[in-house]
Amino acid sequence: MRLLLISNSTNAGEAYLDHPKNNIRDFLGKDRMNCLFIPYAGVTISFDDYEARVKERFAEIGHDISSIHHASDPVAAVNEAEAIVVGGGNTFHLIKLIQDFGLIDPVREKVLGGTPFVGWSAGSNVCCPTIRTTNDMPILEPESFNAFHLIPFQINPHYTDLNPPGHAGETREDRIMEYLVVNPGDTVLGLREGCMFTVEKEKMTLTGKLPVRLFRYNETPRELDSSHDFSQFLT
Repeated sequence: MRLLLISNSTNAGEAYLDHPKNNIRDFLGKDRMNCLFIPYAGVTISFDDYEARVKERFAEIGHDISSIHHASDPVAAVNEAEAIVVGGGNTFHLIKLIQDFGLIDPVREKVLGGTPFVGWSAGSNVCCPTIRTTNDMPILEPESFNAFHLIPFQINPHYTDLNPPGHAGETREDRIMEYLVVNPGDTVLGLREGCMFTVEKEKMTLTGKLPVRLFRYNETPRELDSSHDFSQFLT
């Protein structure tokens, strides 16, 4: 199994997909690949425009993009894909369409069979067992919260420690601790912006300047930097 799970597409002040583009290039390799793009997280952008945006950036790194929304048979498109790419946006919109088109099992089987998978933001979140650690508003009701379950832990993408002055609501950490109270057996990794996980078979590494925040029920959250052996979270 090969996964590149990116927290965010765009760092502040940078062009779209600029910060991870070289990581994506290195992950996919030098040989040009036809990558199947799943744009279903897009809500305020049309799927055509989303595809064009991603296609432009992938062309810079020597790979092709075609969007699944053009396919008359989405399952067949998954089965024929050389790589699968899932973009960010609204996670509930994304998972509902993935479920509506019957893609959970086909994508899971394809990726477990060795097809490379690249996701950012919501596209990383759907690699988890469920989408329940997304930050997004539930603008649509999916069939369930179940996702691809390619990894056995939960990611919180865009994780931030920010608690703005005058803000009386819950922090991101508060929300994750609430999640663990009702899901005490789960592990949540807060993946900060500018960071990503790479999974190669049974090995997982962190790339990025910021540490990951580890959350488990009834434990004090811990910071883990790129020197940590993240492979332990795959078992």
